[in-house]
Amino acid sequence: MVTLGPLVRRSARLGGALLALAPLQFVVAMVVVQLAYPGYSDRQNAVSDLGGSHSPWALLFNLSIVLLGLLSLGAVLLVRSAFRKGKSSKLSLGLLGLASLGAIGVGAFPEGSRFHGNFAELTFLASGLSLLFFSLAMLRDTRWDGYRLFTFAAGIVTFLGILLYGGPSTLGLGPGGAERVIIAPVLLWGIVAGAHLLRLPSYRASPINSESSDAGAG
Repeated sequence: MVTLGPLVRRSARLGGALLALAPLQFVVAMVVVQLAYPGYSDRQNAVSDLGGSHSPWALLFNLSIVLLGLLSLGAVLLVRSAFRKGKSSKLSLGLLGLASLGAIGVGAFPEGSRFHGNFAELTFLASGLSLLFFSLAMLRDTRWDGYRLFTFAAGIVTFLGILLYGGPSTLGLGPGGAERVIIAPVLLWGIVAGAHLLRLPSYRASPINSESSDAGAG
């Protein structure tokens, strides 16, 4: 059985940069807008309130979510070679792409818009599922040693957050706190996984026989 690692294509490292930059810029925008929002509460206010009609810098927040989705889509296209070929990789990347589209929809249809809730639910569910499948895609791939358990745990925490957010009790976190439990794991995973890809050595695949180059990297 082939075990892959530790090299990645140069395009995967660029994808890693996008994967880390996407959540980083969103977190910065979220903090900046929250500081400008009078009386905003992490526990009682939804994250989407930062892009709603009462937010003083709603445009910045919504543009940041759209950028989060666009950068993540670019990352999905570029990091494919950093995961072994198989159904788990295709599903994980496809789900992350779906979550990215959902994020674009959340920003394009801010809080109060007709489809905002639908796009938010799509983003939450697709993000959590993508993390679980990424943990499977990392099996037998030495490039992801030490990151499988973290990825799996991040997916589990996301779904725990979804249960809290939609359940009868948030265990004292409040709706805003429960929502942050949903989104924090995938944002943190993007930063950590992206930084990891940037640290891996790269190789230039042969234009004639790229498949043999991939095998040779194992």
